[in-house]
Amino acid sequence: MKPKRAWLLSLSGRVANPPIRAILHPMQARPRWEERADHTRTVIAAALEAVAPQRAVLRHLSREGEWLRAGARDYHLPDFRRVLLLGFGKAAVAMAQAADTVLGERLTGGTIVTNHGHRVNLRNVEIVEAGHPLPDDSSIAGAERILASVGTPGEDDLIIVLISGGGSTLFTLPTPGISLAELQWMNERLLRSGADIHQLNTVRKHLSQVKGGNLARRLYPARVVALLLSDVVGNDESVIASGPLSPDGSTFAQAWETLGQFGLRGDLPQSVRARLRRGMHAELDENPIAGDRAFERVQSLLVGDNEEAARGAVKQAIELGFSARLLTPSLGGMARKAGRWIVQQAREARAYGAVGKPICLVAGGETTVKVRGDGKGGRNQELVLAAALEMDPEKDERARLVCLATDGQDGPTDSAGAVAEADSLARGVAAGLDARAHLRNNDSYSYFSALDDLIITGPTGTNVSDLLFWFWY
Repeated sequence: MKPKRAWLLSLSGRVANPPIRAILHPMQARPRWEERADHTRTVIAAALEAVAPQRAVLRHLSREGEWLRAGARDYHLPDFRRVLLLGFGKAAVAMAQAADTVLGERLTGGTIVTNHGHRVNLRNVEIVEAGHPLPDDSSIAGAERILASVGTPGEDDLIIVLISGGGSTLFTLPTPGISLAELQWMNERLLRSGADIHQLNTVRKHLSQVKGGNLARRLYPARVVALLLSDVVGNDESVIASGPLSPDGSTFAQAWETLGQFGLRGDLPQSVRARLRRGMHAELDENPIAGDRAFERVQSLLVGDNEEAARGAVKQAIELGFSARLLTPSLGGMARKAGRWIVQQAREARAYGAVGKPICLVAGGETTVKVRGDGKGGRNQELVLAAALEMDPEKDERARLVCLATDGQDGPTDSAGAVAEADSLARGVAAGLDARAHLRNNDSYSYFSALDDLIITGPTGTNVSDLLFWFWY
């Protein structure tokens, strides 16, 4: 059941159907608190707007007459028999709408795979909705539809491929002999193990027909332009959506090592075990590496990332009068540890901050959670709960911590993240809650739901991983 009151945000920064105490609680009686609540919404909205998929695409893709410009390269559209639009990821639809506007009548077909609830009508382009965070039958059907829409590629085909976060799950085609159920088992165990995105995708790439550069092989010899909206710290193109159009430097042995590191070999499906062992014994080819001809005709353009969103937030906070800075664009590690870290960083920043100015600290990245309990939550909610346990009612009395997933979905929940303030623990005790017990049980969602401090945005249409904001007045 959704909370009666929650932090309701939209991309415009305005509250949708605001409950009376939404984001004014618990200090609504303080001077200017309503203005401070508006500051929070405005800064978050600026971050999301900085990586709005339509804008991101249009900054890198334009058309003048019969010439298409992608980054610094020009393509003469009449030279191509077909101009196809493919895409997969949580931002795929919004990216496709922008690309469709640019390509106009020259667009001859294509397929977009996105998560459920994102269907729109696009000229000549099929939309397939699929599952996330675990793949489903539609994920496989979508991948098959993408390949079918391409058919037999030729040198006179131009294929625009739109790639964004979530693509690893939404664009799924397991290798022969591995079932969807087995793939779901692997994904779920890895997601719960604490593996980071690099480790997770190393395994995924070696169980797929389209990840790890294998889509590039299937599209060769067509001319391919890839536009990537990154949800990966460091923007490694071989990791974004598991690198379907990028050389893969990982190996079967590294995939096997990852499974061992997280204790997942014991219950491994026999089909997965057999494939990885065959690969390690050179009975199967590794994924294509740099220098493979599959990449000769691929142009890749990074159109937006987490750091861009974070810097958009910093710029907006400065305009609002804050002493603001970007702490890091590569926040990682365990969510609980990151929660303790941000409290320490905030206290140091306050000690050396500009006199008389409120402070806004911003960080971007993606943490991980090792699931030991049977509660409900996501990495951002867990980070905030861990931070709340470190916050001091007096030292942090004028502080607010916000952490959210930019796509609007934090783990397997309907929440983007959560909010904590210096009295979050006291309010929890008053509600009969034990914050430490909730943290041990990985049950941050229930805790913040009871306090009405979940952030509910719905799908934002973008996905550049997570953002953290620390406000101090």
